[in-house]
Amino acid sequence: MTVDDRFTKSFSETREDRPLGTRNAPVTGPVEDWATDFSHMEPEWAADPYPIQDDLRQRCPIAHTDRFGGGWLPVRYEDVAAIAYDTDRFSSRAIIMSNFRPPKEIAPIGGAPPISSDPPFHHDARKLLLPAFTKTAVGRQEPATRAFCHALIDAFDGRDVVDAAHEYAQHIPIRVIADMLGFPPADGPRFRVFVENTLEGVNLPPEQRIERMSALFDYLLAQVHEHLDNPRDDLTSYLINAELYGHKLQAEHVVGAMALLLIAGIDTTWSAIGASLWHLAKNQADRDRLLADPALLPTAMEEFLRAYAPVTMARLVKQDMQWHGVDMKADDWILLSFPAANRDSAQFDRADEVIIDREVNRHAAFGLGIHRCVGSHLARMELRVALEVWLDRIPSFSLADPGAVTWSAGQIRGPRTLPLRIG
Repeated sequence: MTVDDRFTKSFSETREDRPLGTRNAPVTGPVEDWATDFSHMEPEWAADPYPIQDDLRQRCPIAHTDRFGGGWLPVRYEDVAAIAYDTDRFSSRAIIMSNFRPPKEIAPIGGAPPISSDPPFHHDARKLLLPAFTKTAVGRQEPATRAFCHALIDAFDGRDVVDAAHEYAQHIPIRVIADMLGFPPADGPRFRVFVENTLEGVNLPPEQRIERMSALFDYLLAQVHEHLDNPRDDLTSYLINAELYGHKLQAEHVVGAMALLLIAGIDTTWSAIGASLWHLAKNQADRDRLLADPALLPTAMEEFLRAYAPVTMARLVKQDMQWHGVDMKADDWILLSFPAANRDSAQFDRADEVIIDREVNRHAAFGLGIHRCVGSHLARMELRVALEVWLDRIPSFSLADPGAVTWSAGQIRGPRTLPLRIG
């Protein structure tokens, strides 16, 4: 089969970072007042954002910053939810808050549909992906996921200390997504670089960011070409052949959706698994309860997702307006902190505590509104299997060095180094 004409044009046209809309240069460095100068890229935010969010919730529920060309940070559940559901006044064409904005012409498709898509296109783009992420479809991935988790622990080779983030948590979603997309498992280390470049390189000058992102899109284009030559039953071939409105998907739609699945499917779950293991390493009572009553794990998982929600999403203001007492300008960023919403005491009793048998738990870890995570069933399966296998194989573990634990900066937060002592 010859290469589809959709993928033979200059691929620079398909990248999210094409032509750039800039405002002000990024400003990094210490924050003196989080209410007027917040930055989600600073080390204190990565290490422990919850006290900062609690303080803002009391005195300034919608913080502002001039960094990244201007943006807003609501920290109350009701405000985060209101913006997430309001697609008339807030656009999803850019979901990573950075030092530039893609042009308005990229809407309603965006660079990574459907998460970057606005209505009405969003509904149809999302519908295309749903069959791959049903409970039944996800269930078919479970045996291989469980076997892979065992293989990862086998590779610890009897050591007393292992890095559970680097040697366990990150590999699980990498392998699952690679299998679903039909990518070589050996390319896993490249995927990790793609994730870091996409989510943690937002302070880079536009030219450097484009250069780094180009590596991701060049890789995806190569995978498209390989699948066109050798079609098979996986998500990549499905997207290549899928139709919308009577036509096959545009090249930028295919590759943008692949980029979304690769990036979002890896970092979010990697972070959730790592944060859950971090909590259990610190809290022997919770660990002992789960060992004594494994049936409690699904409920505990939901609490880990609430308390350590990894995902923050961005929106762009569509036009100048006053919103809940603040004057927002067109193309201001809105940083939708689902972790902050999940720690709001107006929404959750004892919101700052981790209660592993919490019965009522309508958390926002998977987002709110039309963009609620399409892969939530997959993420839950991976998290459950990862914890089940770990607790079965390694029932006793603790933090080897609490000071050596590091957390990622940016909009996806999770442990990046997690040295655990086994036994």
